[in-house]
Amino acid sequence: MSSSNKLSNQHKNSELQAEIGKFIAYNQDEFAELVTFVDFAEKFTLGFIEINFTPDIDLLIAGLQQNPQCQEIQFVVLDFPDENLRFLRDKLVEQLAKITKETNKKLVLLIRNLEKSIGVFGDYPPVLQDLNFVRDSYRQTVPHPLLFILPDYAISRLAKFAPDFWAWKSGLFRFKTTELTRDRAIANTLNADTNIERLPTPEQQERIDLLHGLLMEYHPTGEIPSREHLRNCCNILNELGKAYLSQHKPIKAREYLEKAGKIAKQFPDYSLQIEVINQLGKSYQQQRQFESANSYHQQALDIAKKQKNRPAVANSLFYLGNVSLDMRQFHQARDYYQQALEIKIEFSDRYLSASTYHQLGIVAQQLRQYDQAWDYYQQALEIKIEFGDRYSSASTYHQLGRVAQELRQYDQAREYYQQALEIYIEFGDRYSSASTYHQLGMVAEELRQYDQARDYYQQTLEIYIEFGDRYSSARTYHQLGMVAEELRQYNQARDYYQQALEIKIEFGDQYSSASTYHQLEMVAEELRQYDQARDYYQQALEIDIEFGDRYSSASTYHNLGMVAQQLRQYDQARDYYQQALEIYIEFGDHYSSARTYYQLGRVAKELREYD
Repeated sequence: MSSSNKLSNQHKNSELQAEIGKFIAYNQDEFAELVTFVDFAEKFTLGFIEINFTPDIDLLIAGLQQNPQCQEIQFVVLDFPDENLRFLRDKLVEQLAKITKETNKKLVLLIRNLEKSIGVFGDYPPVLQDLNFVRDSYRQTVPHPLLFILPDYAISRLAKFAPDFWAWKSGLFRFKTTELTRDRAIANTLNADTNIERLPTPEQQERIDLLHGLLMEYHPTGEIPSREHLRNCCNILNELGKAYLSQHKPIKAREYLEKAGKIAKQFPDYSLQIEVINQLGKSYQQQRQFESANSYHQQALDIAKKQKNRPAVANSLFYLGNVSLDMRQFHQARDYYQQALEIKIEFSDRYLSASTYHQLGIVAQQLRQYDQAWDYYQQALEIKIEFGDRYSSASTYHQLGRVAQELRQYDQAREYYQQALEIYIEFGDRYSSASTYHQLGMVAEELRQYDQARDYYQQTLEIYIEFGDRYSSARTYHQLGMVAEELRQYNQARDYYQQALEIKIEFGDQYSSASTYHQLEMVAEELRQYDQARDYYQQALEIDIEFGDRYSSASTYHNLGMVAQQLRQYDQARDYYQQALEIYIEFGDHYSSARTYYQLGRVAKELREYD
């Protein structure tokens, strides 16, 4: 090791020792009591240590290990970060079997991270139910002093939901947070430069843990926060809500946002109130409860207009546009985005206008106005590159890939998707990468590279399942069905389509169900189940007509023609093909119309109309 590295390590070590010293000095009496407790504890003895911040836990453990009175004690730290942990005793017994006990030393177990499975909300966490239920067996199976290191809220929940186990405690030690730890937590959360959405998952969780710690500082369990702390509480609750939204956990997010909303009403800070209301709207949008989402965004818009807060008006219009887009109300969405863009241009907010150009591109794309979409995406990308926003540019590269794909420029599409994927991986954004893997699968499918397509779809599905995004997984099940269908694995295809359809119906996505009915029709047709096929086609057609999706109805008319043709109902088949052809010509889809001209030729041949 070089002399400079040695000096650097010595400096870091001296800084750490100084922090340990400050923490212990700040909690001198509590630390002394804990050391005495550890010294006298024998066999199964139960203690609880309340610490709200992970860095302070590290300082405490280091302080115990270095303390002269603890030299005859072997401290073993056991981590239990699994949110789904239920049987703690079994895990402890399992870990004990792996510990090599030091000669002539007393073993003391320090339990940390159990708050993950205890949770913040809800009744009777399974881990606490079991803790209470099997408490008597701890004396025999875990015959060592146990110290649970937990934040304020977790200790309160343990006392409430595992009262029998709690009653056995021989010590409760509450450690205060040092000013340095609190300042660092504020700097890394409320005053952080980086949006939580751009952080890799481990760093997101680290920020969430810091926010929980701050919340306990300003609002200890069972206490009413002081007036001076209310604003901090509101900001922390709002940030926690945003954090869980970034992890696609809308219900969990809403538990914090609703509390933030109640506090925000006590202040004349309308900007914060508007932000909280919009975040609540986003939580409902993630659950596809669009009416509730619209209601919240409209409420935020009304307050912003009343306060003459033009930037806040632009944000609320943008969110309303997003909801309209999800509801396939494309012209309404465009109107909202245009209004938002005008305000951003008025305030010379070039950076924020990029996201609006991006959304306008999506609207144009949905309306099959590909040149217009391309222009909007290029404008968005230009601004993001200008401001060095590499992360945000990923979504625009992704959308440019979709435009290229629609134009059947598959090599270009794949190139854009790879650029997007590279950025998502660089930023550790596993969730966003799922949709790009999905699109890469679709490109591979178009190029008849079915094994490659299936691999991409399986990667996509794995991520959606990991994040509990049941709705998005429907689209991937649908595409897996199409791959199986291409490989003539019709029963497998039908299973995938049924899984997709079940989810779409569950989420009330009637529009998207049409495409899956359409594919189920084609499978039934391949299996020569023509009556079943016709039923599916009619269901798909009804949905297309209901939602005014004239373009999609063309392929359904085409396939209804094929069923009629198989049933030798040639006049009926010709009518369906003519309806399909009329739509393809209307939308300028020259490529798809070729398929229908061909089938009209086959009908004419069957009717001996050779000219």
